[in-house]
Amino acid sequence: MALLISLPGETPAMAQILLLLSSACLHAGNSARSNGGNDFGVNQPERCSGVQGGSIDIPFSFYFPWKLAKDPQMSIAWRWKDFFGHFIYNSSMPFIHEHFKGRLILNWTQGQTSGVLRILNFKESDQTWYFCRVFLQTTEGIKFWQSLPGTQLTLTQALNTTMRSPFIVTSEFTTAGLEHTRDKRNPSLMNLGAMVTMLLAKVVVIILVYGWMIFLRWKQRPDPA
Repeated sequence: MALLISLPGETPAMAQILLLLSSACLHAGNSARSNGGNDFGVNQPERCSGVQGGSIDIPFSFYFPWKLAKDPQMSIAWRWKDFFGHFIYNSSMPFIHEHFKGRLILNWTQGQTSGVLRILNFKESDQTWYFCRVFLQTTEGIKFWQSLPGTQLTLTQALNTTMRSPFIVTSEFTTAGLEHTRDKRNPSLMNLGAMVTMLLAKVVVIILVYGWMIFLRWKQRPDPA
């Protein structure tokens, strides 16, 4: 569904003013219909979603029955938040809203009837409605119309890209340990060596004690007659 303004011989500035007045009246009645013979409109998805910090695309296309003038002066503009919201982009100026400075890209060229509006570094504050407006010069005069439903952008939760598998984490800790002990002896290995040495010393002492006791008992045995 779209709102059409047809102004033969009028200037673009006057057309924009009248568009606001006419669209206000239509919005108050909560309806906007085109006649059966006026096959025109703007196609946008009902909603799109993206992750914070990423990019999000709003595809659009439009159609119309009129014959274009030799210089059609075709242009695309976008509003946000509601049907009467502020313009955030206008290809004919060009103009980009302060909130979107350096973050809007319109993938569309003069003469095409479809394209994509891309928002970079998608933010939580970007979650709202977006409306595409088409402007062109026909042999019947200036005509421009705008999508009524628009497209709602929402933020989705992204997977935690910092999570890693236990195997990778173990590998990292092992590598870190090797780098840390490359130029110095490992205290754990030193402790283990000391424990082994002490154990061996105890075993030797025990063997010597038992051997000495066995020797004394052997010496104390009575001589056979």
